[in-house]
Amino acid sequence: MTDPSPSASMPMGARRFGRVNWLGLLTLAERENRRFLAVWTQTLLAPLITAGLFMMIFSIAIGPRRGDVMGVDFTTFIAPGILMMTVIQNAFANTSSSIVISKVQGNIVDTLMPPLSGGELVLGYLAGGVGRGLLVALAIGAGLFLVLGIVPAHPLLALAFVTLGAAFMSGAGIVAGIFANKFDQMAAITNFVVTPLAFLSGTFYSVEALPPGLYAISHVNPVFYLIDGARYGMIGVSDSAPMLGLAVGTVATVAICLLAWLMLARGYRLKV
Repeated sequence: MTDPSPSASMPMGARRFGRVNWLGLLTLAERENRRFLAVWTQTLLAPLITAGLFMMIFSIAIGPRRGDVMGVDFTTFIAPGILMMTVIQNAFANTSSSIVISKVQGNIVDTLMPPLSGGELVLGYLAGGVGRGLLVALAIGAGLFLVLGIVPAHPLLALAFVTLGAAFMSGAGIVAGIFANKFDQMAAITNFVVTPLAFLSGTFYSVEALPPGLYAISHVNPVFYLIDGARYGMIGVSDSAPMLGLAVGTVATVAICLLAWLMLARGYRLKV
């Protein structure tokens, strides 16, 4: 006698009501990580070189005249900001490019057809963005140790902020990738939204030096808290309280991931 229950006819790994499709989720996460590891010279080595160039140019051009910032020399001050800026840019690029390329090539259906819920899709894409962000942070952190001798003052906080920043921008990348239908739209979002958020968030300066208007604007930007928190974790100085930064970063990450989940669950701009 055959088992009449619905689960008997359901293929292995398929999602059941109230349960997680772990096979599908892990497969999507593996695909997203393998995608950037296959071109590691572009996704891992290139960001390391770019961060090194930023450090060298700013140290040579500004460092000798700038003096100390918040009690540390200028080069040491900007190092965590450059690390975090590179992490969030790469986390954003990983998820957004994955979705946009699939949409342009017409194979996004291969991701939508498996029995994966909106939440599982979000987690799968996040795994790739966060994985790339953490590897970039590890590479740049090793370089900072070898060149500048920087050892994280608060390693667990540094790891928490880097992970949170990568998750936040990975979620933002999912939203941007769903919204954009072609590469020039994605480039516009990167150039006019992501890059200003990263550069105008205290990466190369202390926000205490800003005029009141820009100072207030900086404090409504979640990326400021992520970069500032990473700086505290790395060198022990910051413009705001680290716990406030964790709270703002967590709320912002949950909010953007909920938006990404809603868009994926409804198939917004994905289903024809």
